[in-house]
Amino acid sequence: MTSLILSRLVSSFIALLGAALVAFVALRLAPGDAARLTLGAFATDEAVAALRSEMGLDQSILTQFYVYIRDFFTGDWGRSYALGEPVRSLLGQRFPATLELGLYAFCMAFVSALVLALWGAHRKGPISDGVPKALGVLALGVPQFWFGLVLLIVGFEMTGLFPGPAGRLPATVTPPAGPTGMYTVDALLHGDLKTFATALHHLFLPALALGLLPFGFLYRLLRANLEDVSGAPFALVARAHGQSRLRVMVATLLPNAIIPMLTASGLIFGQLLAGSVLVERVYNWPGAGMLVTQGVLQQDYAVVQVFILLSAVIYIVTNLIVDIVAASIDPRLAKGGA
Repeated sequence: MTSLILSRLVSSFIALLGAALVAFVALRLAPGDAARLTLGAFATDEAVAALRSEMGLDQSILTQFYVYIRDFFTGDWGRSYALGEPVRSLLGQRFPATLELGLYAFCMAFVSALVLALWGAHRKGPISDGVPKALGVLALGVPQFWFGLVLLIVGFEMTGLFPGPAGRLPATVTPPAGPTGMYTVDALLHGDLKTFATALHHLFLPALALGLLPFGFLYRLLRANLEDVSGAPFALVARAHGQSRLRVMVATLLPNAIIPMLTASGLIFGQLLAGSVLVERVYNWPGAGMLVTQGVLQQDYAVVQVFILLSAVIYIVTNLIVDIVAASIDPRLAKGGA
């Protein structure tokens, strides 16, 4: 297990540097002048040159990249010149909202895929198996932002069961003070169940819209893996010992079939954090996606670069946790990682 963790850490560090390099180069290859965009078309050349110097854009590319990496790991994330605020403060306000939305979307997708795949494999039939398979195919073909709009029309406009695109909490509710910035978590830490329920109510529709695509992928992956391992010798031996079909499914087939699902989960969670921009826009969700979109358009290097590196760190940590969990389920993976 130790060798697996060390090998993953080395590969993760290389991946992190690769992500940093791609983000750095892509932003600087974009047309336009970041200093000119920040100051506006009527700014003098002297003012633009002064801002370029302040932003470090007059230094060599290698020096800029070194400063970018050094500042990120030392906690000096710079300042957004477009918004005039420290990047740490901006992301501290916005990123917890994106992280909370991504966590709930992932949990909804993972749990529903797990339950429906097990149900369909255990009780094969036109409803128990056919309906989830149809949902899985539909989930892979429906755009998340369109599904989000449909949910708003049905859940808010037609039935009024859920709040509209009003953000994370109503204006009349004071957000819970807490260490995480995730309202549901902080409300639970303070024992404020009413605020927790309200925040969860606002989370449901955007999380459902964001989790649609991951559900389709995870369901189809697990369902196919359950079919593959159901005829394996160890499954036949378990049945020969007189174990019930459900026990064989949960205790024997699932631990072997779930490994690819766990591996894919790390990739999916990283995608949810980086790909929530459209859903955030539909639901007026004050997350980092909107902030980064604005940063890309305005070439606000500090905001975009830090967000990409922060997402890469979370993605790497998530995949490391997934690898450890998978290796604890199947020790052969730990030997393979060595």
